Amino acid sequence: MTALQEKEKQRILHRRERNREDIGNRIQTAQVTDMCRRKLLDYADTFQELAKSYDGGFAPGDGDRQAVLASRRLWESRQIIKGQWNEMARIMSAVAGEVMCSRPMEEKRKKTLIQVLREEGIRVENPCYMQREDGRESVVLTMSADRPTSVSGEDAAEIISAVLDRPFQLASRSPYVIEKEPRSFVLDQRAAYLALTGFARVTRENEKVSGDNYASVEPDKGRLAVMLSDGTGSGEQAGQDSGQVLDLMEKLLEAGYGADAAISAVNTVVFAAGEDRRHPTLDLCDIDLYQGSFQLRKVGGAASFFKRGAFVDTLATGNLPLGIFQRVETLPICRQLQDGDFLVMVTDGVVDAFGAEEYENGILRALSCMDNRNPEEFAQKLLRQAICAGRGRIRDDMTVAVIGIWDA
Repeated sequence: MTALQEKEKQRILHRRERNREDIGNRIQTAQVTDMCRRKLLDYADTFQELAKSYDGGFAPGDGDRQAVLASRRLWESRQIIKGQWNEMARIMSAVAGEVMCSRPMEEKRKKTLIQVLREEGIRVENPCYMQREDGRESVVLTMSADRPTSVSGEDAAEIISAVLDRPFQLASRSPYVIEKEPRSFVLDQRAAYLALTGFARVTRENEKVSGDNYASVEPDKGRLAVMLSDGTGSGEQAGQDSGQVLDLMEKLLEAGYGADAAISAVNTVVFAAGEDRRHPTLDLCDIDLYQGSFQLRKVGGAASFFKRGAFVDTLATGNLPLGIFQRVETLPICRQLQDGDFLVMVTDGVVDAFGAEEYENGILRALSCMDNRNPEEFAQKLLRQAICAGRGRIRDDMTVAVIGIWDA
């Protein structure tokens, strides 16, 4: 055997050994993933069994009125707990059922991507495509910084979008910074629409703390939830109540709760507090920036408004605030979105400033004439008009939330 043949033999043996190691690693990874999946499904089954233990319709029995009412409250409490167990089971089953079908990146693009990012001081390993259940495709890769300073993940996403000639953005749960230590990154397809928010508020005269609070959260890329809560009355206690409602809503939405399940859970917490006079409101606007639509859920909040050009539509429901009843049901108000649309949410103070009887016409006239494209300026202008309508008096906390939609 010549030296060249021996060298070729060693190369083939080395390649086979490396392939065996790769196969072993893949099998190990698959086994770990399958083990986690089985554990999650076992947990889901446990929660479902717990939920089933609360099955059964309401049976009033033959007792007196007080006994029947107590039995009814107990049954309603059991149904709420049952709903929470079922929601936990749904989340765990959904996570366990996630199937990540990957396909290798085209060799030419892969080499170009690695080369371009290397020139920017970024090392790249194992770039591939991942097919999502909704049909969209993501890019998965491992990146690490090959220079003294860290690199922004968003900057890398822009470079990758240019190389692949497709718009991608950093997934919400990916690291924001590329550091020395290799870390996995997921880039999702960029949404079709862009949402910008603007807020403006003023505290009731002679009060130091507003009873209103607002928040926005991005549970996943391409989804934005904007919330507004008005505590009962004004002042520090009202502000604490509305703030706690939004804090809990943020945590539940980020944990994977659906909008209705999250509202139900928060309502249970408020109801359990047992404070007869403390019932904050809640407006939740859940926007899908891929589909270009939103769902607005209102629990006792003032009317909201949808603006498209000079046309303004009033969005309102008859729901009472949180904690009035043990169970709360919300029917979402749904709309499709176009470039340039605005959604405006306000608290009672703004409505009252325009007049209890004619508030709707006053706000509709004000909104139809507005041509501000900046949501922050839009919110500030509407708030100023509300103060003017109230003749300069601020008899209640006022908050305005504006969401603007544009083509991405």
